[in-house]
Amino acid sequence: MISAEKFDVIVIGGGPAGLAAALAAQKAGASTALIERESRLGGILKQCVHDGFGLQRFGEQLAGPEYALRFSKLIPDSGVRVFMETFVHSAEKLNGEGNSETQKGARFILNCVNKEGVLRLAGSCLVLATGCRERTDRQVFIQGERPAGIMTAGLAQRLVNIEGLLPGRRAVILGSGDIGLIMARRLTLEGMEVEGVYEIKPEPSGLSRNLRQCLEDFDIPLHLATTVTSVWGKKRVEAVCVAPVGPDGRPVLEKERRIECDTLVLSVGLIPENEVGLSLGLSLDRATKGPMVDQCGETEIEGLFSCGNALHVNDLVDYVSESGETAGRAAAERALSHSADKRRLVRLNAGRGFLYAVPQYIDLNRHDKAALYFRSASTLKDGAKVSLSSDGREVLKRSYTALRPPEMERLELDPAALEPAGEGGISFSLEKKEAAHV
Repeated sequence: MISAEKFDVIVIGGGPAGLAAALAAQKAGASTALIERESRLGGILKQCVHDGFGLQRFGEQLAGPEYALRFSKLIPDSGVRVFMETFVHSAEKLNGEGNSETQKGARFILNCVNKEGVLRLAGSCLVLATGCRERTDRQVFIQGERPAGIMTAGLAQRLVNIEGLLPGRRAVILGSGDIGLIMARRLTLEGMEVEGVYEIKPEPSGLSRNLRQCLEDFDIPLHLATTVTSVWGKKRVEAVCVAPVGPDGRPVLEKERRIECDTLVLSVGLIPENEVGLSLGLSLDRATKGPMVDQCGETEIEGLFSCGNALHVNDLVDYVSESGETAGRAAAERALSHSADKRRLVRLNAGRGFLYAVPQYIDLNRHDKAALYFRSASTLKDGAKVSLSSDGREVLKRSYTALRPPEMERLELDPAALEPAGEGGISFSLEKKEAAHV
């Protein structure tokens, strides 16, 4: 058997979360490896040539490649060992210490493949920064053949921004997620006609700023409560049919209409990639589709961390980097600790009105201030108040003028303020503000 090269921390994924995690772990004194399956670091940011990145972190608007460069240029002098064009074939969780001197103290073994062959890496801690993938047409049950011209918004973005190719001449976009909105503008600027953006929900799924800058500024129609029901064409898309959606969520087929086009772009949601975690026995949160973690990103499996879009889909890359740094630093502390640090986990119970809240647990033995991210389950135009209570005592509250599910919110909390926390855990509640009667 091939011997394993040992590291304190191994980070899987070289996007914004993985870069931040690897740099933070190495800075904290841990020997760190970074595994990336592509030939360049930066993740999806490499193809995001629009600006709007970095306002929270750097106080200026950067394009995606510029933001990624702020981190990737630090890698060569950091001491992080980088494995490019390397794929994780399988992962193993060790029971106790490794079976050799090389593996001693390791919790995980990764079996990897690259152009040089097969390699094995052993790590005391593992950070999952694997990002997310897009849903396809088959995952949203669109009827028809599989002609050329059907693609995800991310693929359309790569074709235009990286390959310099125009996907078609006339496009219909299904889904009002942010990538779809951005591509509606991008395709228009490149000379394609975007017939419209169709959203199955009764309200948009993207950020308000993208609705204004990408659709309204370019007079691109947005059709809410409407979906694509079928695709026509064999070798190439020739047309799609769209129909309004009733209150029961089903298309009203008698009102179906046909739209001539040669391209269907899908922006119908993102799914965190957690196959490696699942192979290690990790369970996922039904709401986020990512692991359940404490405020440092440590999962239910000791030494296994998650961050960025693998944990939950973020709106801003600034928060992706923040969670990566938090997980990388905590992984280094876990790996370098010579004593078994006991965790004192208390459940964070998000009440009605929340789509989700992350983290799902608070480790009361960690005393650094922690970030709490959440989304409301519905749009609250008249305002709302959220509050955090421990043992019946309110320890944090915040008022908002409005909340929307597509726009993630962030709170900062002090774990020390949550003492004492009983068996009932910590309550996180949301109350909507009643509309004033005139």
